[in-house]
Amino acid sequence: MKIKIVNRSHHALPQYATALSAGLDLRANLEEGITLQPMERRLVPTGLSIALPEGYEAQVRPRSGLALKHGITLLNTPGTIDADYRGEIGVIMVNLSDTPFNIADGDRIAQLVIARYEQAEWEAVEALDSTERGDGGFGHTGKQ
Repeated sequence: MKIKIVNRSHHALPQYATALSAGLDLRANLEEGITLQPMERRLVPTGLSIALPEGYEAQVRPRSGLALKHGITLLNTPGTIDADYRGEIGVIMVNLSDTPFNIADGDRIAQLVIARYEQAEWEAVEALDSTERGDGGFGHTGKQ
């Protein structure tokens, strides 16, 4: 699939790290580095804008290494970029650790996954069909 992209960053276009990767690496596009203090959140620019085809979204997801090693993740995850959005992709990062975390220009800060979606058409009814689970939720099935 071809996707139009405007690259106003000073980095190469996002790439898949391996042949079977689902996510493309997004990089910070910064004039100078920033430090995320513990429990601080910040919108980090990428310098990228995209035009997705109708029926597709781009999901901005955390990088597992940053989460495990540094307690850095993304808020509003996965963040959805709609097919009609044309602005810059920003990454809402948060530091959940107890130590400051430095982000330098060009650091890989998130992954971008392109996904197909369907729009729902609601059908109002008076009742739903029965299932074994019923209305049980939030741990209802217990531990196995």
